[in-house]
Amino acid sequence: MKILTRPKTPGVLPMPLWLQGAVELGQAAVLSALLIFLPLIGVWFADGFTDRNFASLARLGGQAWLLIHGVPLTLTFPAGTLATGATSGVLSLFPLGLTLIPFFLSWRAGRRLARASYADQLWQAMLGALGTYAILGSVAAYFSANEDVSISVAAGALIPLVSAGLGIFVGARREAGSWVRLIGMDLTDWISRTSQHSRWAGSYVWAVVRAGAVGVTAALGFSALLVAVALAMSWAEIVTVYQYLDAGIVGSAVLTVVELGFVPNFMGWALGWTSGAGFSIGTGSLISPLETTVGPLPAVPVLAALPAGGGEYAVAALILPVIAGFLAGWWFLREGENHFDEWLSLKIRARWFTAPVSTLLLGVFVGLVSGILAAAAVLISGGSAGIGRFVDVGADPLWTGLWIAAELAVGVVVGYAVGPFLEREERR
Repeated sequence: MKILTRPKTPGVLPMPLWLQGAVELGQAAVLSALLIFLPLIGVWFADGFTDRNFASLARLGGQAWLLIHGVPLTLTFPAGTLATGATSGVLSLFPLGLTLIPFFLSWRAGRRLARASYADQLWQAMLGALGTYAILGSVAAYFSANEDVSISVAAGALIPLVSAGLGIFVGARREAGSWVRLIGMDLTDWISRTSQHSRWAGSYVWAVVRAGAVGVTAALGFSALLVAVALAMSWAEIVTVYQYLDAGIVGSAVLTVVELGFVPNFMGWALGWTSGAGFSIGTGSLISPLETTVGPLPAVPVLAALPAGGGEYAVAALILPVIAGFLAGWWFLREGENHFDEWLSLKIRARWFTAPVSTLLLGVFVGLVSGILAAAAVLISGGSAGIGRFVDVGADPLWTGLWIAAELAVGVVVGYAVGPFLEREERR
């Protein structure tokens, strides 16, 4: 089996795939680190740090690079610093927007590796790429730790592989265009050899999963719209906090970049808010359409846009997940993959019974998938800020998942039942 890529230039030996993977993802790691270091260097030149040692700046940059990949940092504080009496805390709240930097750089690397690989050899390039990224992550974790911040070397090696590995896989699949080109296996041919009942069951399950993804995507879209509206309506308060901080041009710019990086996190919190489960900014707080209980907050400008709750417009937001479920149910109808309904109608010759039962079960199945995806979304959007009572930030994954599952299930049933009438109007 060949392990080399095609030659680039006559007379020049081609690069082994594992080495090309190491180079590609090594470049992605370096570029993402540079994008993290640039704002810190700007603050350093603007005398924004009391410690002017360049080694401290390098460690801070390494900690920030690991944090955007989701690696938790354990912070140590002098005794008596925190009112709670704690001397340490875990910083696990990371900006999802900045995580897109290594993801898209890895996506680009995945496309390049797919072009350089034969159908059954991409695994060599991915192995070299992910192995290199793990080594760089472990090195960054080892050298970025100090007496104030401790980092697990194992976590530094493994957790960054999630965003980098997902990016390189998605990019390679996008470039390959088919599974046979990507992994050397024709999944279509494998599926064609299964029984008709297995193909129907697989098509139904896959359509249910995609409908759940459609529902959660729509719900997150509504959440993003709410975040934009809240920021626009609270713009004056946000500017006032900026003026109070008086961080200067460089400091304000860096703070704004960090806040923009947290926008996807805010979408996850807004998803918890629209579900009715709410979200928290610190232990003991709750922000939901029905009630709002918040303690003292840090002087972060974007927090001025937090909803007050309790108003009639806030309660009306609870309908948004149901509308998202309606869209998912309508999408499933248009997909035409309700093979469970077909199977049930063949077993029981009573359409008045099989149609409602299959529709209700469809709502349950899609709602369950949506709930799991929503719980995953709010899980990665929240975390611990590691300081004082701010060890609980974000929406609760369990309750948000349960509420989203129930609300989307209702919307799916309505959307699937009403969908035929909407399609009939469209044909006119």
